[in-house]
This record gives sequence, C-alpha cells and structure tokens, in this order.
Amino acid sequence: MELVRTAVLIAATIAMGLIAGLFYTYACSVMPGLRRVDDRAFVSAMQHINAAIQNGWFALSFFGAFLLTAVAAALHIGSWTTFGLTVAGLALYVWTLGITFRVNIPLNNRLDAAGPGARIDDPGAARRAFEAPWVRWNLARALTNTAAFACLGAALVTA
Repeated sequence: MELVRTAVLIAATIAMGLIAGLFYTYACSVMPGLRRVDDRAFVSAMQHINAAIQNGWFALSFFGAFLLTAVAAALHIGSWTTFGLTVAGLALYVWTLGITFRVNIPLNNRLDAAGPGARIDDPGAARRAFEAPWVRWNLARALTNTAAFACLGAALVTA
C-alpha cells in the first residue's frame, strides 16, 4: 500500500509540475514573444494556440493533476503532514482551475468568436480586449499552480 501511495503522489507531482511549467512558459516567453508581433499576427497566433492545446496530452496532465492529487490526498489520510500539504496543493490547483474556467477560457472563446485572425476587421480591438486580462490572469494561475506544485513536492519529502 505504501508503494501505491507514494506512486500516486509522485504522479500527481509530475502532472502538477507539467501544468505549472506550461503556465510559467506562457508568462515568461510565449506572451512576451507575442507582445512583439502586430495585432493580426497576435490574434491569429493565439487562436491557433487555443485550438492546438485542446488535445489528449494536455487534457491528461491538466485533469490528471486534479484527479491524482485528490487520490493522493485520500490515500494519505492519517499521515497528517503529507495529507495537509497534499490538500493545500489540491486547494491551490482548484484555485488555478477557477481562474482558467472563469477567466482564461472565456477570453479564449471571445477571441475565437471574433472570427479568423486573417479576416478580422479590427484585430487591434480584439487584441486589446484579450491580451492584458489574459496575461494578468495567466500570471495569477502560474503562481497558484507553482505553489500547488511546491506543496506536492514538500508532501513527497514528508511521505
């Protein structure tokens, strides 16, 4: 049983780290790089990125981080330090999911609804409505997700 508990916690930590790294990558390279392109290229690139990220590998780690962390917490009931750190990581990830589903995804959907980037009448307006809030809230979720990852890393040390 101890091997299963540890394996699930390791898998949860890996999945959480992958997602934290994704949001971090957007914060420190993708969005700063796209900041340098013209409005039409920005809108088009983000629309393509938003479509491309909807794939099985992303879904596996994005939802897997939640499920594996919840299972790891349940398996560590009674190991109070490990359990507490895992629950803290889960709570932080739920916060990350809340930001994603309440802010970033609706912004993505509105950008997509503006029409194909190559044919949009006013790509500057679409970009202004999207970029600043998306970047700000992506940074917030990068921070909450990184904190969740740190909690799981600390839980591994105590397991």
